[in-house]
Amino acid sequence: MDLLPQLIDFILHVDRHLENFVNAYGLWVYALLFLIIFIETGVVVMPFLPGDSLLFVVGAMCGVGLMDLGLSLLLLTAAAILGNQSNYTIGRYFGPRVFQWEQSRFFNKAAFMKAHDFYEKYGGITIVAARFMPFLRTFAPFVAGVAQMTRRKFTMYDVGGGVLWVCGVTTIGYLFGNVPWVKQHLDKIIWAMIFVPGLIVIAGSLRSKLKRQAG
Repeated sequence: MDLLPQLIDFILHVDRHLENFVNAYGLWVYALLFLIIFIETGVVVMPFLPGDSLLFVVGAMCGVGLMDLGLSLLLLTAAAILGNQSNYTIGRYFGPRVFQWEQSRFFNKAAFMKAHDFYEKYGGITIVAARFMPFLRTFAPFVAGVAQMTRRKFTMYDVGGGVLWVCGVTTIGYLFGNVPWVKQHLDKIIWAMIFVPGLIVIAGSLRSKLKRQAG
């Protein structure tokens, strides 16, 4: 069976899949969630895993007592921070050689260049802002490593952004995820979480590129 339809189904119906997993495996759900968040933020070739929508649904699950809010926030914040540290380390190791890599099924060069343009314009705050932007979230720490940002400075942005992202989105899900209107339109909300931040990044990248060409 093709992996892509399965992945799309998981992203769009993460609430149903997560609830089924909780009912079937109990506490093992925390290990699964830790792994997903760590891989999405820590492996540059895995930018397509659910992030914002997953955190939102986790919050909703906590709201109805299927999961523990405090434990979820602690573990997923740790996963987000450690994932970024891993990605940053990989970026430092490969360094400027990355610019010579070609687009492939394992490396999205277009997404890398968008993240690089964003980093060039906004500097370290990119690490925090990128937490809320799919694809850019995965590439921002990698770009910071390539750009040789100091570990101390990166860690400051990493911890601050990780706490803000995980606690913010999960808490919103906890407070509003079980509102009837939200549950009814959850698939549309998930699409919005994926595409709206991405469109903002693309627009900013194009504007930056046009300015450079004009200069």
